Amino acid sequence: MLGFIEGVFLVLTITEFILGNLVNGFIVSINSSCWFKSKKISLSNFIITSLALFRIFLLWIIFIDSLIIVFSYHNHDAGIIMQLIDVFWTFTNNFSIWLISCLSVFYCLKIASFSHPSFLWLKWRASRVIVGMLWGALLLSFVSTVSLMNEFKIYSALTGSKDTPNMTEYIRLKRQEYDLIHVLGNLWKIPSLIVSLVAYLLLLLSLGKHTQQMQQYSIDSRDQSTEAHKRAMRIIFSFLLFFLFYFLSFIILSSSRFLPETRIARIIGILISMSYLIGDSFILIVCNNKMKQTFVAMLPCECGHLKPGSKGTLCFIK
Repeated sequence: MLGFIEGVFLVLTITEFILGNLVNGFIVSINSSCWFKSKKISLSNFIITSLALFRIFLLWIIFIDSLIIVFSYHNHDAGIIMQLIDVFWTFTNNFSIWLISCLSVFYCLKIASFSHPSFLWLKWRASRVIVGMLWGALLLSFVSTVSLMNEFKIYSALTGSKDTPNMTEYIRLKRQEYDLIHVLGNLWKIPSLIVSLVAYLLLLLSLGKHTQQMQQYSIDSRDQSTEAHKRAMRIIFSFLLFFLFYFLSFIILSSSRFLPETRIARIIGILISMSYLIGDSFILIVCNNKMKQTFVAMLPCECGHLKPGSKGTLCFIK
């Protein structure tokens, strides 16, 4: 029988899992259909589509992990299944975080305006820079995944030494080393966060400079450049805000073994992780006019007076 906490956790997990797949699946379907129709796709839409696809994989990984916590918690940290989950989780998660960082840099290079030679050099080669970042992100994600091998070796040594007498001190040291490596694994997320933060600050400075120029020449500040700045900043800021909660979930999950209520800590960390994968993807839809219009057009609602016999209309927000 499931306890009250496990039951609530299972319901919330299933709800977030379904919502996350719907939101990210919507992004993949819209961009993929446009790709197939026009036979081409912009670099930004390619990144967004890849991000949504990797987030669907993440949702499945987290969902499977949640089921293990609910129905077989005593096997959560043991066995080849959990090692496979760790491998897929580490690679998919790190690469998806770098994808949003690449998107932040792309918006910064395309929209921000600075006269510094280094920035201009990057701006003129924006597509090449982003493609290079994508290859670098792929490499870093692979390296971070390979680094798990050391963690698995330590865990295997701990498991093999449990039945060996007079190994208490050895087990204690190995346990400390394992816990330290597990916690320090979160440091792989820091570089991508810094990259996105720098992109946001550059956009903020560029917007301030642009607004000042508009006021100096008595031009309406609500021009296309200003709107593009604000739209890109909303996307990057939402990522930074959601990522702080997402990073909090990493801290909770990796440090749960040090907390008195290990199972509750892991439950909280998983719920925060899935909320991020839903919320940030929804922001991407809202900040993209085409996807927002398609998404809103799919929402049935009653608008004004309905004709006799009609079941409803589609509500469209411009």
